[in-house]
Amino acid sequence: MKEICIVEFPSNLGLKEPQPGKEPGVKKLPDWLWKHNLHKAISHNILRLDPPKYSNSKDVETQILNANSLVEYAREQAYLINNLLTQNKFPFILGGDCSILLGTAIALKQKGNYGLFYLDGHTDFMNISLSETGGVGGMAASIVTGNGHEKLTNILNLSPYIKEENLWCVGNREYDDEYENEIRNSSATYLSLHELRKQGISNSVKSFLQEVETKNLDGFWLHIDVDVLNDSIMPCVDSRTPDGLTYNEFNELTSYLFQGNKLSGLEITILDPDLDTTGEYTKNFVTNLTSTFNTFKNTIN
Repeated sequence: MKEICIVEFPSNLGLKEPQPGKEPGVKKLPDWLWKHNLHKAISHNILRLDPPKYSNSKDVETQILNANSLVEYAREQAYLINNLLTQNKFPFILGGDCSILLGTAIALKQKGNYGLFYLDGHTDFMNISLSETGGVGGMAASIVTGNGHEKLTNILNLSPYIKEENLWCVGNREYDDEYENEIRNSSATYLSLHELRKQGISNSVKSFLQEVETKNLDGFWLHIDVDVLNDSIMPCVDSRTPDGLTYNEFNELTSYLFQGNKLSGLEITILDPDLDTTGEYTKNFVTNLTSTFNTFKNTIN
């Protein structure tokens, strides 16, 4: 069994301000999860990398929020993650918003050819032309597969960090043709929430794991945006949408992935402590996630 290392990336660089002069609260997530006993349940081995200062202004060249800071942070993240993977450790990453994926994806590219299981209530596979905010959080899956401005897609001349055909985008429920066509027209595998339920969770994950083996990938990464969960059990996110996975569905899905023998690490994003003042939603999330993970963590090799 690999040694599990919790890595804290408390970044909000990929999101717009929720209101003028107020930073997105998701940067408080690692501390909030610590308060609700996630660390105690998972590992006492903890690393932290604080991000550059947040700004709500767009980069002139790319029209993206915090573009230069994101590049700087991604390089530092990649160095840290690369070291952990070299030591054969399992990074259990706590964000932050979805832009934290950039650093991880760079590290994975430096190590080999990896798959990405992107479990999210949105595809995050969007061109800047469709983005109203310029926030990388809504474009992360697209950027790491080489789509977009090279300032972000080609850091360290490593584009694409993840090959588009090795991306599985699962759980989207923002049903809009213009939005969905971006991923439909790519070579990624796209399973909306509707399609996931139609095909069945077990069949869907087995297909992904089989593909990882067939392609002889060096491993795969699991991205969990908590907004993939049903809005009634996880409303403390920046972009709420009706429906979503129940905890039974989420636990079933993650249990299959945790048993995948090429799982290299995972990350958790988007839960905003400012939107869960009593902690009730966070507490339930921690209970479900840690229970499922700890059931299967001995299979991580």
